[in-house]
This record gives sequence, structure tokens and C-alpha cells, in this order.
Amino acid sequence: MASGVSGLKVFLDAKSDEFNVPGFIKDDPISVPHHFQCKQDIEISGFMAATLAWGQRPVIISSALKIMQMMDDEPYEFLSHARDAEYGKFVSFVHRTFNGDDCLFLLNAFRSVYREFDSLEYLFANGYRKELLVKDGISEFRKRLLFTPHLQRSEKHIADPHRGSAAKRLNMFLRWMVRSDGRGVDFGIWKTISPAHLMCPLDLHSGRIARRLGLLSRKQDDWKAVEELTNNLRKFDPTDPVKYDFALFGIGTHEKR
Repeated sequence: MASGVSGLKVFLDAKSDEFNVPGFIKDDPISVPHHFQCKQDIEISGFMAATLAWGQRPVIISSALKIMQMMDDEPYEFLSHARDAEYGKFVSFVHRTFNGDDCLFLLNAFRSVYREFDSLEYLFANGYRKELLVKDGISEFRKRLLFTPHLQRSEKHIADPHRGSAAKRLNMFLRWMVRSDGRGVDFGIWKTISPAHLMCPLDLHSGRIARRLGLLSRKQDDWKAVEELTNNLRKFDPTDPVKYDFALFGIGTHEKR
């Protein structure tokens, strides 16, 4: 495909440029937060879309948009002013293993957070600032959400990298919120976390491509693999390693075709 480190960088840069374009948006879960302009609406819709992001992308998008419609397409307004009785409509929601109880837990957790802070960013940044590690930011965010009463089953939907999870969906959400490159895909509305410290979203498909390209040797798709992959990507761009998520996705999509 491409020989040598410099050749691989050229190849990955080209693939990142190919897919990091506005045309990418409509068929990806990131299209859901692109329906909104208010920062809080983008955060809420983005997190819900990322949380549902497993399975076929059209189904993910449809399910996330359904939640937004149930909040009258004004998620922040709904969480700020809806009466408790209005939350009953979410009981019947189902997306794969994510059910109404899980949905109600997240919505109630967000409602609690927004009563105290004006952005979800604060929760991530509070942990991240300690040692400039996204891993700690995710852990702090998770800990705060779990203050809200919930069923044990709902905890699986908020990954914990300190327990070894690759936290693919949370890393993807952070990419959306933090990266700002002027290309119109990622939002870049969070300024307290550096793009240089983001971790690459890793799942079965991106892991397979990363191993074929010699970017990942670890066999498990866990947090240690995320660290290995991201560290290798930093050799190509230390200030914005996660831009190569577009490349890994694009190569995998091309392979399927």
C-alpha cells in the first residue's frame, strides 16, 4: 500500500483529507448534533448519538433523532423545563440493548448536571486537568453521571477506561466536541481539552485496519490498544492525532465496498 513511515503518513493524510469533509456528515451519527446550533443542544444530541453508535449507521441516526423528536427537537430546553410526567414517553424507547430505563437515566443525569453547570465540558475537563489525560476526564464524567439514581444495567453504556474499556463511543464524542480544523465536520466547541491529548476511537473495524497498517500490535481492542494506536498516530501529527480516525474509517469503508 505505502512503504515506510513517511509513505504511510502521506497515505493516512490523504485518506483523512478525503473523508474529513462536509459530505461525510449526512451518513454518520455526527449528523444528529449537526441539526443544532446551541452548545448544550449539540452536547446532548451528540452524546446520545454517540451512545447509540453501534450497529448500522442509518438505524443509529434514526434512533438518536427519535430521542430528539421526543424532546421536541429542543433537548436543552426540554431538560431545563419539562415536568417529570413528560419523561414517561421515554420508557418505551429501545435501541438494541439500550432501553427506556437507560435513556431516562442519561436524561435525568444531564438534567442534574445542567442545573449545576452550563456545559458537560466541565465534567470532562475537571478530571482531565489533573494530568492532562483524557482517560481521567472520562472517569470523572462517568463518576458524576452515576451520582444519578440508576439501574446497574445502565452503567455499561458509559465506558470506564480505568477498567480497560476502549471507550470508543466516548472518544468519538470527545473528537466531535474538541477538534476544530475548519473543515465543518467536528464542532470544536470545547476549548479546555487539547486535540493533542485526544485518544483515537477504537472498535473492531478500526482495529483491524490499524493492525494491517502496522499501527497496532496488541490483539485486544482495549484501552492499552487505544494508547498504542494513538501514540503511533502522534508520530504523524502530534498536535492532532485523532484526525486519522477519518482515515481508518475511510479505509474500512472502502474495503467493504
